[in-house]
Amino acid sequence: MPTHLVTGAGSGIGRSVADRLHARGDDLVLIARSEDRADALRARWPGATTIVCDLVAPVLVDDTTGALPDRLDSVIMSAGVVDLAPVADLGLGSLSAQLNVNLVSPMVLTRLLLPAVRRARGLFVYVNSSAGLSASADWSAYAASKFGLRAFADSLRAEEVDHGVRVTSVFPSRTATPMQERVHAQEGRTYDASRWISPDTVADTILHVLDLPGDATIPEVTVRPVVPRAT
Repeated sequence: MPTHLVTGAGSGIGRSVADRLHARGDDLVLIARSEDRADALRARWPGATTIVCDLVAPVLVDDTTGALPDRLDSVIMSAGVVDLAPVADLGLGSLSAQLNVNLVSPMVLTRLLLPAVRRARGLFVYVNSSAGLSASADWSAYAASKFGLRAFADSLRAEEVDHGVRVTSVFPSRTATPMQERVHAQEGRTYDASRWISPDTVADTILHVLDLPGDATIPEVTVRPVVPRAT
C-alpha cells in the first residue's frame, strides 16, 4: 500500500485528506503536536503511525530524524496557523509562530523526508493559500509565510526533477474550516460555512494530484469558491 505523511491532520483540509487515504487502505504517517493529539489521531485512523513534533519549534522538528519512515509515496503539508494584525501591531510571538508553522518547519521536514520520497519517486504537496498569491491588509505575516512556501516549492521542484520527485502547490481560497471560523472572528464578520469551499473539495483536488499517472505533473492548482464574497 502507498504510504503518505500528512501534517495538519487534526482538522480542516488535512483531516479530509487523511480520511480519504485511510478509507481506501493507504498507510498514514501523521505529525501530531502533542501526545494527546497523537492519541486522538490514532483513534480516528486505526493503524496510523504518529510522530509527535510541534511545528512551532523548527529546532525540535530537526530532531525527529530517527522517527521518520524510510519510504514515502507522498508528503502532504497541510498544517497552518493564521493570526491577523496590521504590521504596526504585529507581535514577535505571532510573527514567529506563523513563519515557523507555515514555512520554516515545512522546509525542515522536507529536507528530512527527501530521501524517503526520492526512493518512491514520490510527491510533495504543499497546501498553500490564496494569500500566497495576493496579500491583503492585516495578512502580512501569514501571506509572507505562504509566499515563501510557494518559492520554496518552486525551487524544490526544479532541484528534484531529475530524481523523479514531483512537487505541487495547492492554493485554496477561503475554506470552511475551524481556521476560517477564527479568521472571521478576527475580522469581526459573521461566519457562514456554506459560502466557502468544503475541505472535502480541496481533499478531492489533492487526491487527483496524488493519483495522477507518472507521465505528468500539476505544479500548481488554485481552488476558489463559486459563491461571491459578501461585501
